Amino acid sequence: MFVTGGSRGIGAAICRLAAQHGYDVAIGYAGRADAAEAVAQDVRGQGRRALTHQVDVTDAEALAGAFDAVEAALGPVDAFVNNAGIAHRAAPLADQDLATIQRVIEVDLTAAILAAREAVRRMARSRGGKGGVIVNTSSIAPRMMGAGGLLPYAIAKGGMDVLTEGLAREVAHEGVRVCGIKPGLIDTDIHGDMGVGDRIGDLGPKVPIGRAGTPDEVAAVVVWLCSDAASYVTGTHIDIAGGR
Repeated sequence: MFVTGGSRGIGAAICRLAAQHGYDVAIGYAGRADAAEAVAQDVRGQGRRALTHQVDVTDAEALAGAFDAVEAALGPVDAFVNNAGIAHRAAPLADQDLATIQRVIEVDLTAAILAAREAVRRMARSRGGKGGVIVNTSSIAPRMMGAGGLLPYAIAKGGMDVLTEGLAREVAHEGVRVCGIKPGLIDTDIHGDMGVGDRIGDLGPKVPIGRAGTPDEVAAVVVWLCSDAASYVTGTHIDIAGGR
């Protein structure tokens, strides 16, 4: 399994749980080599092989190089978790600067498209692959219409939802399944990037289930989607949002 954004939060939880379920794991990361290596050590502690690889997911050549490195170290990628992403400081759209909008779209949407394209190039049977699974990490933000000052983020994730459904139809005959997850309020450090105080403490009790979710709860869904138990599941999104 190759997980981008695998050094923290949801991505790290996916890597650790995947190892428990028998996967060798490649941990893609942007800047924190120490955090990525800590996850790799946890994977190895489960008796599985691990690779850490720094990659700029907005760079198509770097993405291709990352897949090459993973294949050389661990073999063909049969499960790819398209998880890398960023958040922005919450504010009305009128107060968002151009650089922020462009960066969010670049990382949360364009990079996801490029990464999914590269995965299909490796997995598609007509291209010499053996099939596989792509899981895109989206959000409930599009359904919430970017409420709370997160409109650019919601727009990017809405595009990712189209990617999931459209690509699933395009590659189903190639032995490739494409699914999406839509986490809600999950207790990770990404909320600090939004600059809105204690989002978990303030919003958690307002979720119908009464609390924020955990990265491990998200990881459990991803690992299931990548398994044979989900062999007839493609082109769909699973909410992991506590009823929100």
